[in-house]
Amino acid sequence: MRKTFVLDTNVLLHNPNSLISFEDNIVLLPIEVLEELDRFKRNHDEKGRNARIVIRMLDEFREKGEPGEGFPLDNGGVLRIVIGIDDRKVEKLGLSKNLIDNRILLAAYECKQKGETVIFVSKDINARIKADAIGIPSVDFEKQKVDFERLYSGWHTMEVSRDEIDAFFAKKELKVGEAEFLPNEFALLVDKNNPKHTAIGRYKEDPGVLMPLIFNKTHLMSLRPRNKEQSMAIELLLNNDIDLVTLVGPAGTGKTLLAIAAGLQKVVRDKSFAGLLISRPVMPLGRDIGYLPGTKEEKLENWMGPIFDNLEYIFNGEKKDKDGQSKSLIEKYIKSEIIELEAMTFMRGRSIPNRFMIIDEVQNMTPHEVKTVISRVGNNTKMVLTGDPYQIDNPYLDSASNGLTYCVEKMKGQKSFGHMTFSRSERSPLASLAAELL
Repeated sequence: MRKTFVLDTNVLLHNPNSLISFEDNIVLLPIEVLEELDRFKRNHDEKGRNARIVIRMLDEFREKGEPGEGFPLDNGGVLRIVIGIDDRKVEKLGLSKNLIDNRILLAAYECKQKGETVIFVSKDINARIKADAIGIPSVDFEKQKVDFERLYSGWHTMEVSRDEIDAFFAKKELKVGEAEFLPNEFALLVDKNNPKHTAIGRYKEDPGVLMPLIFNKTHLMSLRPRNKEQSMAIELLLNNDIDLVTLVGPAGTGKTLLAIAAGLQKVVRDKSFAGLLISRPVMPLGRDIGYLPGTKEEKLENWMGPIFDNLEYIFNGEKKDKDGQSKSLIEKYIKSEIIELEAMTFMRGRSIPNRFMIIDEVQNMTPHEVKTVISRVGNNTKMVLTGDPYQIDNPYLDSASNGLTYCVEKMKGQKSFGHMTFSRSERSPLASLAAELL
């Protein structure tokens, strides 16, 4: 028996391909959804682009159907658009007829009254709660969701004998089973009889062995690793064979600081890249950076405050900057384009070669936005994505559906990819205490 999936506008704005994601069932769009798409299509952000994609798809489907009838979809399903709901029913259900969300819900309610098996699909939690209240089953759109509780951590503990650890140090490798590890995954080797006797290795798929850390003694500019997770992350950040690195963890764990320090190390000292490019999504500040006052540089200075804080911390630790010249040094690097700060709004359409590229706060990006950004990478560019899935400002994303965790799940197992999940805060004793107790 066919099911009828009523789609909320936010589902289409999140992923245009949701139109064709329900197999051979019926996809129903209330006319109010089309009106909202028409309003969003004028925007120059990701929602505007997705609205335009959906409208073009609808036009293609329209050519295959008959006026007033359903449109056949390539997957065997049918797309229907409904109009003319009874406003009096909205009020009888205790809902305001002036809200578009309520009129979309009423369209689903009327289909159910006709005997159809209806499921309401929305990214809006409140809309799903209202659907449940009027007796309509509701779900989130889960095609791009991952199991966050089982998210790939990038490393695991492995109990071995003392002789195996000694052999690992002596031979600089340890043969392990291929099924135990993914490429560039780390292992904390722990002596079965002495837990304090340990070693850290990174799995190299060819020839299938754990290798000691290459950059174990390396400092990043003025920084040194404070725990094993940071040591593993540095290994990924400095390895030229790894093109994409994701760093996930709560505030204060050092993920952004390490990424920036590694970028400076590779650009300023090692000369491996022509420049360091840093960007963040503008979700916390409104629809677009263009709505902020001032020139582009002035807007970026306010919006990139956390990045400047990290740069100052790194340069203040340098011996050559004991006189407090970190701000002038940052300005010098920005003017010479060694460091480039860019708004995510202006990333689309670019091709970015020979850069160490950092995207911060990626948990506020959709999977489609992350795909768009990664596809900007040119030759000899390394990309680092950082974020905290527990601090999401986008109302339609959560820890399981944001672009950062989706990227980790989909990219794991690739030779050019590395990931590290941080858990220990190193910002300050007070910050660690707050993260633990509050």
